[in-house]
Amino acid sequence: MPAPSPLPHARTRLSAACILALLATALPTMAADTCSTAPADAASTTSQRLLQALVETNGVPGMGAAVWRDGRVAWTGCAGLRDVEARAPVQRDTVFRLASVSKVIATTAAAKLIEDGRLDIDAAVGATLPWLTPAWSQVTVRQLAAHISGAPHYAGNDLQTLGKVRYPTARDAVGYFSDRALLSTPGTKYSYSSWGYTLIGAMIEARSGQHFLDYVRQHVTDGLAILADGDAPSAQASILYDIEHGPARRVPPTDMSYTWPGGGLAGTPEALATFGGRLLDHRIVGAARWEAMLQPTLLADGTPVHERDYDVGFGWRVGRDADGNRIAHHAGTTTGARSVLLLWPGQDTAVGVLSNAMWVSAIEPTAELLAAPFRTPPASLTAAACPTGARLAGALKDERFELDATFRLEHGRCMGEFVAPEPLRDFFSSAYAWPEHRLRIVALADDGTLSRAALATPYGLYDLRAVRDGEWTVSLNATSTLTLTR
Repeated sequence: MPAPSPLPHARTRLSAACILALLATALPTMAADTCSTAPADAASTTSQRLLQALVETNGVPGMGAAVWRDGRVAWTGCAGLRDVEARAPVQRDTVFRLASVSKVIATTAAAKLIEDGRLDIDAAVGATLPWLTPAWSQVTVRQLAAHISGAPHYAGNDLQTLGKVRYPTARDAVGYFSDRALLSTPGTKYSYSSWGYTLIGAMIEARSGQHFLDYVRQHVTDGLAILADGDAPSAQASILYDIEHGPARRVPPTDMSYTWPGGGLAGTPEALATFGGRLLDHRIVGAARWEAMLQPTLLADGTPVHERDYDVGFGWRVGRDADGNRIAHHAGTTTGARSVLLLWPGQDTAVGVLSNAMWVSAIEPTAELLAAPFRTPPASLTAAACPTGARLAGALKDERFELDATFRLEHGRCMGEFVAPEPLRDFFSSAYAWPEHRLRIVALADDGTLSRAALATPYGLYDLRAVRDGEWTVSLNATSTLTLTR
């Protein structure tokens, strides 16, 4: 393994003019841009309508999304406001916080170094970082990426004190927490840790000889509007909002240098989807290395690392969508942001979804539905008519209720809306915001049917499908299925 070149103590910051040029030139011209013009194709029309229905339902000030399909960005959509006070809408070049989606960019940077023979992810990090304390020296990059190193996460007053100090390099940021004890023996237990990713950043700097942000910009996100949080010009950067405590209010920006690799990057939805597309097309790392990133990491006892409904690979969460297709994804949440990047390996489809407020959300299903109009529909869909003029009944678990729902055809698309009855209000009671307690239904096809639709809720978009003409179901979680009948 070749020795890295010396790392400068601080990187040269890009000028505002350079960043503006990057944002202007990084955007592909092929996408169906529904941020400034009405969509011209059916798929873009559907995805834009879904995104709009979501913002009308969840109370988030502004959201953006983009879909990569078959080697290009196929759609970019915007809904809501980038700046509430100025009434400035989200636009195609609006930059949002990526939050923990930054982690898969960091592990891709590490994978690039692995592929170049400059990083051994199974070697103890202390061999490269001799300044670490003995306990931390024994962990490996593979363990850090899969959250099985024993590294702790934020604790105590961390989130009150962090964000006020500028850390020039990842090594400086590691000094903030490296005297803390590990939570478990490395390799034995899953425990989510953004601090572990700060340490990955230090390894990337040490092995590349470059500042983490410079290495990412040159070798991972070259030409894309992905940069350090806080570096975007004010004309592009979305304001950060809190919607948990009443009407949307601004929250002050924070210096994210303590966790650039773990949650400190920012970007446009289109740039994020393009990053995912480049991975799928093996334009950042080769096919073998990309596939290796998706393999479940093993604990010391040989069992795969598993959390909720996914396995944990090299930074990526790997599972299956509602139709059994393999997906790789990562989501993020932090002050002023909720984010996700979701990919279908082998199907050349990626979707990025970004928000300018933290909200309680089922964001992976939301991403799946926003990309659905660009993907081949499931073969098993059941034909069902739009229930215009009909009354609906609902059932959730053991509770039954009537729905005062209204449906209409909008340019051939079945659209529904209703005020949530008590059982649904109880189910979504943790929502930070929920204007008028309304739920919305948007059909995915514009053929006058309601065979498949998105149910827009304060938690996100859910996949509603007909089981027969006049009956629909939607899975809200592993134990709760909503049934609607005419």
